[in-house]
Amino acid sequence: MPYDEHLAERVRRALGRREDIEEKRMFGCACWMLRGSLLCAVEVGRYMFRVGPSFEAEALARPGTSPMDATGRPMRGIVWVDAAVTPERELGRWIELAERFVDTLPAKKTTTRVPSSRKPASPRGRGKTG
Repeated sequence: MPYDEHLAERVRRALGRREDIEEKRMFGCACWMLRGSLLCAVEVGRYMFRVGPSFEAEALARPGTSPMDATGRPMRGIVWVDAAVTPERELGRWIELAERFVDTLPAKKTTTRVPSSRKPASPRGRGKTG
């Protein structure tokens, strides 16, 4: 799925210069991670917020929201928010709601991937000497 760079820039401004949040590209979307867990994302024309099951009803009561449904079955605790009815000044409130849930999750360990060109050669496949 492609994403809207204008909406991504709105989220970046709302997040400020927080060092605890990492931006990533996943599934064609721009996503923001808090301690390794998905916090929010943008697609074309809409935002996605991970609010968790306990805050889902509160989130869905807000204008322009719908449950996330990528597979024909709604994903509990994740909501779409229509950008057309969500002013930029509201993004901070959405981020706070998502952060309330993500703060309840344990931090994930991050691993640094070594590019395949820098991985040590495998000892397998080497011929015997002698």
